[in-house]
Amino acid sequence: MVGWGAPPDVTHLQHEVVAIFGPTASGKSAVAKCVADGLGTEVVSADALQVYRGLAILTNQPADATRLVAIRELEETMSVGEYATLAHAAIDALVDAHGAAVVAGGTGLYVRAALADLEIPPAVDDERRARLELLYDASPEEAHARLAELDPAAAACVHANDRQRVVRALELSEVGSTLAPTTRRLWSEQMRRSTLLVGLDVPTAELERRIADRTNEMIRRGVVSEVHDALRRPVSQTARKALGLDEVATLPLDVARERIVARTRRYASYQRKWMRRMPGIVLIDADRPVRQVADDVLDLARAR
Repeated sequence: MVGWGAPPDVTHLQHEVVAIFGPTASGKSAVAKCVADGLGTEVVSADALQVYRGLAILTNQPADATRLVAIRELEETMSVGEYATLAHAAIDALVDAHGAAVVAGGTGLYVRAALADLEIPPAVDDERRARLELLYDASPEEAHARLAELDPAAAACVHANDRQRVVRALELSEVGSTLAPTTRRLWSEQMRRSTLLVGLDVPTAELERRIADRTNEMIRRGVVSEVHDALRRPVSQTARKALGLDEVATLPLDVARERIVARTRRYASYQRKWMRRMPGIVLIDADRPVRQVADDVLDLARAR
């Protein structure tokens, strides 16, 4: 199956997996759905926060049925390793059933985990993490020096000022693992299956306009009530990372809106940096109607 719109001399797909990555508000969910419809398959989400039920508006969950969306309760955690197992199974099932799968997301590590066999380090208990965070906060230099003693390879690829990664590297070194192998393989071109990786490129000014519009739309749809309802139940540390959760919960609405827009713009800038580092990615102009963007992706996915 090659989907609608294929020229008569197109007989098969060049790739089993079409992965669509883009910053927040680049339109990746709509493009992915259109591409999946064209290929006669479904979309697998690669978003770290869309896995949670109860925050559909805040995390901008797609309206159409998408695999690995809303599969965890808010009090549950989700590690990259757990996600990778689920994503690999979903992708394999779609390829087996339909000949292709579409992966869409804006969480760079989750996209890579879905597409490749990464050496994902094990999870570490909260007590150990809290102890090492205190160690780092007391002296980042001493914490990094400690890492250099325990795992010189990890210390060489983690800057002393990067609190999250220094703490994570120390955690792993204490349980006999290391951050270094994952770091080396993260940007490898090796994929589990034949994959077309597409990046949606939107001019900065247009992306910022879309982010502001989307934030206003979240408020109009009732994100304030959604967040307050969600916080009546236990929320895991991973679910609490949802962008805008704390702002909506604790700030006046006008202030919360400004903070969310500012944070989202910064996050989008980070996502664009990720996008340009992904091996083999093909950038496509996404400042156009969804169908035009999807048609370009489908042309790349099909082989003659």
